[in-house]
Amino acid sequence: MNKSELIEAVAASANLSKADAGKAVDAFTESVSGALRQGEEVTLVGFGTFTVRDRAARTGRNPRTGESIDIPASKMPGFKAGKALKDSIN
Repeated sequence: MNKSELIEAVAASANLSKADAGKAVDAFTESVSGALRQGEEVTLVGFGTFTVRDRAARTGRNPRTGESIDIPASKMPGFKAGKALKDSIN
C-alpha cells in the first residue's frame, strides 16, 4: 500500500473526503517525525511504538573498488509492533 492508497482507505473508513484524509495522514506523519526528531518515543497502544535508534560508527567497503570506508554513527527511526497488531496478522 502506498500513500495514495492509504489516503483512500482512511477516507473510506472514516467517511471523509480524500482531501481531508490526506491532511490527516500528512498531520500524522509530520507529528510522528517531529516527536522522533526531538528524541521522543511515540506509542500507539495496540499498534506499536516508534523510536529513535542509534547506529554505531562502522567500517564498510566500497563495492566498486573494494576500498575500506568509514561510516559515521547515525540515528534511525525504528518501529516495534504492538501485541494487537501482531495478533491481527497471525
